[in-house]
Amino acid sequence: MTQLVQIGQTAVQTSTLGLGTNKIGAENVTDETSIATVRAAIDHGMTLLDTAYAYGRGRSEELIGQAIKGFDRHTLTLATKAAHRPDAPGTFDNSPRFLRQAVDDALRRLQTDYLDVFYIHFPDDHTDKAAAVEALAELKQAGKLRAIGVSNFSLAQLKEANAAGQVDIVEDHYSLAYRAPEQTLWPYLQAHQISFVSYFPLAAGLLTGKYSHDPGGRLARFGDFSRLQRGLQVVAAIAAQHAATITQVVLAWYLANPGVTAVIPGARTAEQAIQNAAAQAVTLTAAEYGQIDAAF
Repeated sequence: MTQLVQIGQTAVQTSTLGLGTNKIGAENVTDETSIATVRAAIDHGMTLLDTAYAYGRGRSEELIGQAIKGFDRHTLTLATKAAHRPDAPGTFDNSPRFLRQAVDDALRRLQTDYLDVFYIHFPDDHTDKAAAVEALAELKQAGKLRAIGVSNFSLAQLKEANAAGQVDIVEDHYSLAYRAPEQTLWPYLQAHQISFVSYFPLAAGLLTGKYSHDPGGRLARFGDFSRLQRGLQVVAAIAAQHAATITQVVLAWYLANPGVTAVIPGARTAEQAIQNAAAQAVTLTAAEYGQIDAAF
């Protein structure tokens, strides 16, 4: 059964395990495969769909809009993000005017009349963050969105954005291989009842256990490879006890983590989404949770 959790102090409830959709609409994935992936995720309890304009310049949103036809919209949590200027690649914009247009554009692409969550995807270097959030608060009051989020904000930027207490949720990089938010963000989030969503939870595949070595050094950004491999050996032993995969146990650890509201692993195919969804059936004991915690 899908476990639901409240976002911040809003009325929005979401599945704790969702689908990260940066591969939905990717150039090397067919539209049919993308739509099937989204539908498989929903069918298996992953009703949080996390997307962004930046994922294919809106293509991910468009395909999700097609994929959710036939489902009860009120059972889904649609979360999207914007900050990338369409007319200036690599440039971020948090201005109220830009955000208002971005919300309207996302509503059109997703074929819905409200967003459950809208995030400012990245901070820009010139907009007052409180003013940006105030513009989103006006859209929330108008019924166009139900929860306000920020993503990739530093603690100082988050505090500026939340000056009036209107930020409901934060999305940021967090995994067993990258635990910095536990110290940098979580104390503030918990003090202000702001939810936290983890992206990159599998560390570019590193935490699935599929790598016996670091190909080309591309995983070095996650820390000492040998140390992480030792941690994964602990996970593998626990996974064997649950007849589960390493990936499923890693995801189950996030689901049991009190600092994590929801986690959004990506999937390229329906099969991958279904495999990820099976993590919802893995219940770690307190001892197992502690063993994994200590191993990383």
